[in-house]
Amino acid sequence: MKAIQLTKVDFLTKVANFEKNPTEWKYLGDKPAIIDFYATWCGPCKAVSPIMEELAEEYKDSIYVYKVDTEDEEELSAVFGIRSIPSVLFIPMDGSPRMAVGAMPKSGYEKAIQDVLLVK
Repeated sequence: MKAIQLTKVDFLTKVANFEKNPTEWKYLGDKPAIIDFYATWCGPCKAVSPIMEELAEEYKDSIYVYKVDTEDEEELSAVFGIRSIPSVLFIPMDGSPRMAVGAMPKSGYEKAIQDVLLVK
């Protein structure tokens, strides 16, 4: 399993339709997700990218790992107020998503997956 590249159209159908529900978060997925907001020119993003690929493989049965290129998807970046990259959005099945800004080691992402996404 690889991280899945998202366009705005994909986002609206797989994650949340912010055009239909602009004031209320309604996650559309069937399992928790991570969205990595990145740019191809960003050094820290390049360091995070292989970590996201590893997480996509290791947690393929438990979560989705998505990627959004902030250069190609400026509207998605604006909707989430992305000002610094990498920014990673953790989306649990219930409750509001949480944003982490800046590169973290793999252990940091794993802790967030356990504490935010897979908490029972």
